[in-house]
Amino acid sequence: MTCATASQVAVKDLTQTIKKRKQCPPPVASYTGRQDILKKMNQFFGQYQGSRHIFVLHGLGGSGKSQLALKFVQEAETFSDIFFVDATSEQTVEADLKLLAPIGSEDSAQEGLQWLASQQTEWLLLFDNADDIKLDIGKFFPPCSFGNIIITTRNPEVCMHAELCPNGEVFRVADLKIEDAKNLLLKLVGTKAQAPNKEELATAIVKELHCFALAVAQAGGYIYTCGKLNIYLKVYKFSRDRLLAQSGIQAQSQYALAVYATWDLSYKKLSSPAQTLLQICSQLHHQNIREEIFQRAILSDEKLQDSNLQEAVTELLAQIGGGNEDCQWDSLVFREVTRELQSYSLIEQNQLDDSYNVHPLVQHWSALSISKNKMKECVLAILGLSVPWRFEMEAYQYRYQILNHIMQDLELFLNSIDKAVAPRIALVLYDQGHFHHAEQLEVAALESSKQLLGAEHPDTLDSMANLASTYWRQGRWSEAEQLQVTVLEARKWVLGKEHPNTLDSMADLASTYWRQGRWSKAEQLEVAVLETRKRVLGQDHPDTLFGMASLASTYHVQGRWSEAEELEVLVLEARKQVLGKEHPNTLDSMANLASTYWRQGGWSKAEQLQGAVLEARKRVLGKEHPDTLRSMANLACTYRDQGRLNEAEQLEVTVLEARKRLLEKEHPDTLTSMASLASTYQKQGQWSEAEQLEVTVLKARKRLLGEEHPDTLFSMANLACTYRDQGRLNEAEQLEVTVLEARKRVLGKEHPDTLRSMANLASTYQNQGRLNEAEELEVAVLEARKQVLGKEHPDTLTSMASLAHTLESQCCFTEAQALRPAAKPIEGSNNCAVQNVVEPVSLSPVHGHNESEPLVDSSSVTAHSLLSAPLFTTTNVHPLGQKIKTRVINFVKKTLKLHKSQ
Repeated sequence: MTCATASQVAVKDLTQTIKKRKQCPPPVASYTGRQDILKKMNQFFGQYQGSRHIFVLHGLGGSGKSQLALKFVQEAETFSDIFFVDATSEQTVEADLKLLAPIGSEDSAQEGLQWLASQQTEWLLLFDNADDIKLDIGKFFPPCSFGNIIITTRNPEVCMHAELCPNGEVFRVADLKIEDAKNLLLKLVGTKAQAPNKEELATAIVKELHCFALAVAQAGGYIYTCGKLNIYLKVYKFSRDRLLAQSGIQAQSQYALAVYATWDLSYKKLSSPAQTLLQICSQLHHQNIREEIFQRAILSDEKLQDSNLQEAVTELLAQIGGGNEDCQWDSLVFREVTRELQSYSLIEQNQLDDSYNVHPLVQHWSALSISKNKMKECVLAILGLSVPWRFEMEAYQYRYQILNHIMQDLELFLNSIDKAVAPRIALVLYDQGHFHHAEQLEVAALESSKQLLGAEHPDTLDSMANLASTYWRQGRWSEAEQLQVTVLEARKWVLGKEHPNTLDSMADLASTYWRQGRWSKAEQLEVAVLETRKRVLGQDHPDTLFGMASLASTYHVQGRWSEAEELEVLVLEARKQVLGKEHPNTLDSMANLASTYWRQGGWSKAEQLQGAVLEARKRVLGKEHPDTLRSMANLACTYRDQGRLNEAEQLEVTVLEARKRLLEKEHPDTLTSMASLASTYQKQGQWSEAEQLEVTVLKARKRLLGEEHPDTLFSMANLACTYRDQGRLNEAEQLEVTVLEARKRVLGKEHPDTLRSMANLASTYQNQGRLNEAEELEVAVLEARKQVLGKEHPDTLTSMASLAHTLESQCCFTEAQALRPAAKPIEGSNNCAVQNVVEPVSLSPVHGHNESEPLVDSSSVTAHSLLSAPLFTTTNVHPLGQKIKTRVINFVKKTLKLHKSQ
């Protein structure tokens, strides 16, 4: 069969000696787009003339491979003649090649090929629809080293003919670009597209059709004949499967088969295992389908509560690779099944990570052949069985990889998942910060366990601990504490005081006490847990490391930073060795150590660690995971202290918006973000914006945490700072006195935060002209900071600068000058720093002993170390100015009197 093009100028008429000439179909009149690949094909065939060229177009049936090839043929000008072969089967290939046999020769395909091989010109041979996996298309190539061949196929294995050819090229024909798909649709519907927003409507339609060429063409034919552009989407959403199963309107679409009918032809040729795997894939997310899912499920030691469901799942898995009597996985069987599906392009393999993808429309179509609810139930169970309890890096990564499969139909998961695997699915959701959905599954699992096993069965206690851990991550600490106390007492009685699960419960409860600001009680439990674990499990056991990290967090908030740092360095080095550098717990340790460096004034070291943690968490957990957002907040805090306020603000706004969207507006982490952003606004002099946020945070924290919770006291200190900057000194003083007295009671007189409160109040006294009271507080703060923080700590140097300024204000120049050399590096710095608070370690048997890391909180109470207003004016003399003026006059009089006497 021959095909001449309208634009072709034949170099030589090769067809004069052959038997027949039959025209091949032109491309559809509505052909649109793919100019990039047409250009690529022209360039490919235009080079190295005189040698063999093979170009393979492969892809899903209905993707537009044949139309693309025919369009290329229509526009081609470089070929002496073009020969079209229907490659649907071996019989059709032979029939078309027979027509190339010269007149008078034997009527056979081989004669036709021999004749073509004898024509040493730039002819083109087009094999269309070489989809049959049993067809060896290579044996129908002319026996020569020149000529040009194009093959269209659903079978990717045909690509090897191009890959083995020195001048070979392969192109996968995928979905149309959105613009091309829209233009195709508008071209097909013609006058039915006369709507004011036709461009938007057309774009919405092709997106819904995933820009699949045949589906777009079919939709165009339907709209042209039966409806209008503006109603198609509504009809499609309610009757998608019926529309895609209907044949196209031939006169308009020029496609003979409907979308689904195109794939039905392939489906009927599949083996039963291949059909089963395709049906399973129809219930998963269309991307990142992995052999590992099924392998883990068949090897799981978990058994479903529903025995009928367990039997159905086992039978499904047996068909695709889990058929051994000992329930081992046969990877070779699975590869054979996937290879069969790939041969029709019904699934596609991602060579980079060995996963598989299915076109969304193929998923919808393949789901029609099954009992959807029963298959969905089986697939949910397979996913649940595949989830590992372990907490090594590869287990975290696997749970991250299957999240989209779970989110694909989350409501069904929440309502119909087998209770035996519900905690495993909850763990996946918990890992990725979907705490509300995890809670729903855990509540159901707990109730089921109580009914089947009893309230004090170890599995029931595990379920209770899981739910408590989820409450903890939601900031619902009272509810978490109530469950944790119950679990701890029951485990002591059932398992014994030194059982690992009992120790986990003690650590869980300690983390809740920590979050409630009850640090002494937290420390008491943590020390007991750590000592027992060292004795029972060993120094480097992961649980022992958790205990050390937890105690370090408590030391941190108590201001015992040297002790915290010592433990954190040990934990970090051990975790790098045991778990790996990018394990979530290793990253937690890096973040905690960074926070401790931050509190000790080591901002460069803190920034270096925080930056590394942030990049790793983005890569491992995703950009909006709660831990990733916490890393961004910590880095913003360091930027703020380095004076990089715009960078800090940018990060803080991002974190705040994400937390508002993902958590609740009054979630503790959201309030922390608001407080942190307020601190940056305050440093930028945006006091109105800062005050607005700080008032909101303070009210919420008073209501949720209580008036003397450390976070509430931070908020009061922040607001006092903003009042001071606005000149509202009496309001600032009132709050600062309250904060100072509370911190003395809660934290102790020499806690760094108590000292900061004293410094803040001193700064307010100084601004009020109460210099003696300011000096008294500043001396006390300086001496305490030297003892607690060291002489070179930034806060100590800030105290020196503040005291020096107060002394100068009192004309004590000699004393002030003695402080100046040390204070000079940070003169003018803020007296009150933002608080970077380390969170505790939250341990639970199921949730991976999840250790949280530093939260940024803010107590940015800026002390004006230098007065900006002039002290001496003709009227309305500032009290401080008046006092200094009097002292200066007295000093001058005394000097003059002394001079006269001399």
